[in-house]
Amino acid sequence: MWRYTVRRLLQFVPVFLGTTLFIYAMVFLLPGDPIAALAGDKPLPESVVRTLHARYNLDDPFLVQYGKYIWGLLHGDLGENYDGQKVSDMLSGRWSVTFQLAATAWIFELTVGIALGVWAGLRRGKFADTLVLGGTTLAIAVPVFVLGYTAQILLGVKWPIFPSAGTDDGWPLSYILPGMVLGSLGLSYVARLTRTSLVENLRADYVRTARAKGLKRVRVVGRHTLRNSLIPVVTYLGIDFGTLMGGAVVTEGIFNLPGVGGQVFQSIQLKEGPVVVGAVTVLVLIFLLVNLIVDLLYGVLDPRIRYE
Repeated sequence: MWRYTVRRLLQFVPVFLGTTLFIYAMVFLLPGDPIAALAGDKPLPESVVRTLHARYNLDDPFLVQYGKYIWGLLHGDLGENYDGQKVSDMLSGRWSVTFQLAATAWIFELTVGIALGVWAGLRRGKFADTLVLGGTTLAIAVPVFVLGYTAQILLGVKWPIFPSAGTDDGWPLSYILPGMVLGSLGLSYVARLTRTSLVENLRADYVRTARAKGLKRVRVVGRHTLRNSLIPVVTYLGIDFGTLMGGAVVTEGIFNLPGVGGQVFQSIQLKEGPVVVGAVTVLVLIFLLVNLIVDLLYGVLDPRIRYE
């Protein structure tokens, strides 16, 4: 297990470098001078432009800029924006909001999605199966901003079941409604994956053998069939947690949540490249870490999987 973990961590190094290089290039190779944009229509004095260019390494070749960024990153420095504020300080108060939102959406996907998938899988071809497949198809088809505004108006304003915006009520109350909206797409995929995998495993030889031995259906499904059926679901859930962390921009905007997504969107508008790159870099690290945890969970769900 330890050898496998170390090997996977070493594999993450080229993935991390390649991803951050691509992100850095997408931000800092764009045409235009971000320093010139600081003053709007009024041009900055040439001496100020030269000083800021030197401070933020904008006159260096691209690979030299990237190398200096990685060197600072290895020392825990995400850089500064063009107003001199540390990126880590700008994001520190926002990570908790985004994490709580993503965790709420992820728990919603996990619990409701698996429950719906099992319900549909055990009733294949019946009304419950048709209802789950139709409902999840509808959730996939509806854009998240349409679903968000609709849920906000109905469940937050017309029928005030949940807070409609902000974080004044804390976790989990303020995050339930936006979490349901953010997790609706993932829930649909989790339900369909669980249902398909469960239906396939119910036809397997080991299930027929277990039933022939007289085991109860609850034990056959709960201990044997469902455990094997969750392997593709766990893979998706692991990947999707990173997606939820990075894809909450629209949801945070609709529900006025002061998270990282809102800061990244604002920084893109202001052409603050260091903030965008710093936030996305942390999201990449979270994504890689979650993928490692998912890989290790395979052996827990299926004893046939060995790492050595």
